[in-house]
Amino acid sequence: MALVLNDRVKETSVTTSTGTFDLDGAVTGFEGFVAGIATGNTTYYCIAHTTADEWEVGLGTVTDAATDTLSRDTVISSSNSDGKVVFTSGTKDVFCTFPASKTMDMTLTTAGDILYASAANTPARLAKGSDTEVLTLASGVPSWAAPTVGDITAVTAGTGLTGGGTSGDVTLNIDTTGVSATSYTNTSLTVNAQGQITTASSGTAGVTAGFSIAMSIAL
Repeated sequence: MALVLNDRVKETSVTTSTGTFDLDGAVTGFEGFVAGIATGNTTYYCIAHTTADEWEVGLGTVTDAATDTLSRDTVISSSNSDGKVVFTSGTKDVFCTFPASKTMDMTLTTAGDILYASAANTPARLAKGSDTEVLTLASGVPSWAAPTVGDITAVTAGTGLTGGGTSGDVTLNIDTTGVSATSYTNTSLTVNAQGQITTASSGTAGVTAGFSIAMSIAL
């Protein structure tokens, strides 16, 4: 089962009271819930009475049956003080929607490289430039809550980073350059723009300063 949203999903129903709605078929120009959402999936819905002041927005489950149905699992807002509406007789429009309360208040930094969400909807993915750090949260920590250090169980490194961590501190390691960890004498080095040594080799001993002075005196 997954949460699925889709455009132009709309049916009618004559179901009354607070129970699961029987769906009577797609409105012209739209598709039905089974076709647009698929059986077993959940979706955000709106039920609006066509002639009475009765409406409800919530989360429900689609079921493919002889008569397709949409359950009303969680009410988000409604004309009944945000509770389940006791729908009266008459035709209702039932359609897929996206509740305003589920949107995130997102802003970009002045550099435009980091995306943040509001405190109530902070995502578990943060991006900076070409590197993306994906935080895996501990079981039971909702992805829309701002994670704390103890909530993070692993880090998947982005470009140019290696390493990982467990609950608590996370360590990121610098990529290796292929240079052997050893001692070098009369060393020849190659350094990249990041200051990393990319090649190293021991060279042949040359003329020392003391030897040069001694030769000068002798001559």
